[in-house]
Amino acid sequence: MKYTYIRAFGVLFAVSLFLSGCLYPDNELAKNQVPNEDQLELVQKSVNEYREKTNGLVPIKTKEQDTPIFQKYLVDFTALKEKHLLTEIPGNAYENGGVYQYTLITPEDNPRVKLIDLRITETIRKVSVQLDIYRNEHLYPPYGDQIANGIYKLNYKKLGFDSEPVVESPYSQKNLPIIMDTEGKIYVDYRMDLYEALTEGKHDYKEGDDIRYLLAENTPFVPVYSLPYTVHDGEPVFLHVNK
Repeated sequence: MKYTYIRAFGVLFAVSLFLSGCLYPDNELAKNQVPNEDQLELVQKSVNEYREKTNGLVPIKTKEQDTPIFQKYLVDFTALKEKHLLTEIPGNAYENGGVYQYTLITPEDNPRVKLIDLRITETIRKVSVQLDIYRNEHLYPPYGDQIANGIYKLNYKKLGFDSEPVVESPYSQKNLPIIMDTEGKIYVDYRMDLYEALTEGKHDYKEGDDIRYLLAENTPFVPVYSLPYTVHDGEPVFLHVNK
């Protein structure tokens, strides 16, 4: 199925608005650029109190059922403020001009507040725009080398990039590759960070488990735009289940 230029440029326009509007209106302020443990703890406390007041409900925005797991449970600051549990939105939150979205992991039994780094979102959107333009003219996505069953590198030259697009890891600050599945959907490859987490920390994950929670549970950040991974012979490998 071919994509249209209208869609591609529509996405480009949306990205332009996104970057010029709410994401970076205050990008000279350091408070908007770094994770803040005090702010995380304050939001966590507010979420816990919200649950107590609402018989176990959590303050999240409504999302589509098929939203990727780490982007599915965004914190609803309006709900927290309406119940007078939070007086001010954190300065580094997207809603207040910052570069992070606040989200929850395991909201049903043990909701914990984490961060989505929107600078990753920025890079993914830039690549998506180029991919839409390419697919308007070609039947198949621009596959590069296959790195696992159904997982490929990007042929970045066909997308018009001078070098391989990467994102900066919120965990290690290393450059992480962007990869693609057989449907042409793009993701961040977190295997470098997962390998470090597997080798440096204690865990009881076994083959078949989704080990992305090694990153999500032990740091302030969630691994957005990630495929599921598991462990095999002590190393991270792709886990082929629904995202």
